[in-house]
Amino acid sequence: MIIREMQLDDLEQVMVIENELFSVPWTENGFFSFLLREDALFLVAEEEGKILGYCGVLMVLDEGDITNVAVDKKQQGRGIGKKLIRHLIRVTGQAGVTTLHLEVRQSNAAAIALYEGQGFEKAGVRKNYYESPAEDGILMCRKDGAC
Repeated sequence: MIIREMQLDDLEQVMVIENELFSVPWTENGFFSFLLREDALFLVAEEEGKILGYCGVLMVLDEGDITNVAVDKKQQGRGIGKKLIRHLIRVTGQAGVTTLHLEVRQSNAAAIALYEGQGFEKAGVRKNYYESPAEDGILMCRKDGAC
């Protein structure tokens, strides 16, 4: 398995995962517009030509906002999400990012544990951040130092 930057040609496979996992998925145009931005970085985990998962971040100066992390349902439990996050932390750090933020559904215990295992801390709650179903989002932060 390799972790690499997402390419436009990856969008067909990325959209299958996106639509399978999220009740309010991003559109293909949404991904396309972010891939063209200089302040965005999207990574994919690929194995034998198949996209297994992806993640993205928007960067402004020394801060980054992780927009999404997703792993194909059939591939979950293999450590792919952890590899994507570790690679994202490394690459953004090389770009000068010292603080990363993200939101995660309050009920997503597996994702919260993954992020905590990579040095993220709970930093707050965003009331009714998610829809379909409505749910609070846990704001998490990872910083070189304390959040």
